[in-house]
Amino acid sequence: MSCSQRLLITFATRRVRLAFALVLAGCGGGAPPANDSAKPNDVARADTAPVALTSTFTEPQYRLAGITLGTIEQRSLSAVISLNGLIDVSPGDMAVVSAPLGGYLRTAGLLPGTPVRRGQLVATLESPDFTQIQQDYLEAKGRLVFLEQDYARQEALRRDNVNTAKAFQLVASELAIIKGRMAGLEQKIRHAGIPRSSVDSGKISPVANLYAPIGGFIKSSNISIGRYVTPTDVLLEIVGTTDLHLALNVYAKDVERVRVGQIVRFGTANEPTLDRSARVFLVGRATGEDRVFPVHGHIDARSARGLRPGMYVKAGLEAGGEAMFAVPAPSVVQYEGADFIILESPAPAGSHTFLLQRVRRLTEQGGYVGIELPTGFDTQGARVVVSNAFAILAAIRNVREEG
Repeated sequence: MSCSQRLLITFATRRVRLAFALVLAGCGGGAPPANDSAKPNDVARADTAPVALTSTFTEPQYRLAGITLGTIEQRSLSAVISLNGLIDVSPGDMAVVSAPLGGYLRTAGLLPGTPVRRGQLVATLESPDFTQIQQDYLEAKGRLVFLEQDYARQEALRRDNVNTAKAFQLVASELAIIKGRMAGLEQKIRHAGIPRSSVDSGKISPVANLYAPIGGFIKSSNISIGRYVTPTDVLLEIVGTTDLHLALNVYAKDVERVRVGQIVRFGTANEPTLDRSARVFLVGRATGEDRVFPVHGHIDARSARGLRPGMYVKAGLEAGGEAMFAVPAPSVVQYEGADFIILESPAPAGSHTFLLQRVRRLTEQGGYVGIELPTGFDTQGARVVVSNAFAILAAIRNVREEG
């Protein structure tokens, strides 16, 4: 076989492979590059010349693939700072329940997650000290009644100069002392959780009640029937849900770009997109050992659905607009770990040639991606693939795998 015959057969074989790959491209598969000897190492950096990875489509294949072309635009996109954190509550929505005077627990605790109302009975205590406090209160109350009457008599006698000033002063002093004692006992009764109205009616009970100081749900419970507790023991932790907010962590290198009023887009750890929103209301001024600054954001009412305190979140903070080159998000594709856009290149009539151009992704907002292009790149005449770019990329991949 002559050399020209071998070349003709080789050319025909390649034509068959090219046609097969281009049909795949029309169905979401691959299409061959114009020069299938190009290697992955030919891919250029964003600051070098365009890469040599290309693919050529015939007119029917181009229409079948549904490829759409657009331009590189100049847009003002907000730089997005990636953050993480959790759903937190304000200090006023966190409370603990303890026994101010100690005692033995007589009721079982509530399960974590149980909702409670403010003022709801959450535990009952028993102690002999409660009985003694009520007895002292009733004795002081009786003494107070006597001293008030005696004070009135002594005051009348003093006006008539019948008694001595010393006798009047002694009664006045005892009255002041007993009033102070009464006030102290009233505070003890109130802290213990004993209804004062019941004590005033003469009913003495060794049992005291503990009530929820806020509404919310039980976070933790440390109550066991019969256990003796002291005033320093935490019996219940209650977390409210009236003021949920974001508690985010910002690294020192980014904290200067964070301002009160900025918008934060966030989602929970299980949500694929950042569709919820919040607004920054506090930026921390100091950092801890982890070298991050706290940033807090109010959650929009529509974004609070389904959130619970303690949930981990991922977020993006819009740190101000900046003019940059941008293309629609579907225009940016990845090839061998790098970001590319696909440009239309000059081609013979009846065909369309596309060229991979490496770029550096900057930020994404509103469906557009900011990109960094090589120095001297002509954006005016560039025609960019804005839809079905993956059909072209698949064609390049298929042919390269065959090669």
